Amino acid sequence: MDTPVPTSRLYGLDIETDTTIDGLDPQVSPIVAVAVATDEGTTVLLGDEPDILRRLEQTLDALPAGVIVTWNGAGFDLPFITHRSRVCGVTLSLRVTGHPWVADPPTAIDANDGPEPASLSVWGVHGHLDGYRVYRSDVGATLRLSCGLKAMARLVGLTPVEVDRTDISSLPADVLHDYVASDAELARALVLRRWPACSSGVDRVPGLLATARDI
Repeated sequence: MDTPVPTSRLYGLDIETDTTIDGLDPQVSPIVAVAVATDEGTTVLLGDEPDILRRLEQTLDALPAGVIVTWNGAGFDLPFITHRSRVCGVTLSLRVTGHPWVADPPTAIDANDGPEPASLSVWGVHGHLDGYRVYRSDVGATLRLSCGLKAMARLVGLTPVEVDRTDISSLPADVLHDYVASDAELARALVLRRWPACSSGVDRVPGLLATARDI
């Protein structure tokens, strides 16, 4: 295709993990919620982790080829999902490269090793764009902002759902539902504000899906 994918094919994705253990370590912490936001609505997946992962694959497989939008998904969400899918024995069409969590065997991330590692990903027919890295590269550098999802959302007039993140897995189901949905929707909304200008940020993965223009 000669132009980037239409906005209707941008899909926000967010995960929530069990923060009572160590929500940042996929070797010990399960995924407790996932949301996929599209222009037709938001799908939220809760319950048993293997079932969440299987339903997530089915949800994305049912969507037209597009771009999955995350917020720090290159450094967290997609490598985390990859590792947890192996733990659960669930086969996904997600392909992630360049992150310690997807190595064989996986390795932990040491904050003393330098900048947080970033991955490149494709999921079946979908490309991937990390909105956090798009904003951090210019808005963050210019305004000296950390570019956290909720801070950026508030900066542009959006209202994020806020919860106590110290015990995500104990939140009532309706609260967890709204929280993960909000994050997926915010990631999508922030990228929509800059699409198609930021389409060059779609992951280029040699041998797989190269750019948003290939979809």
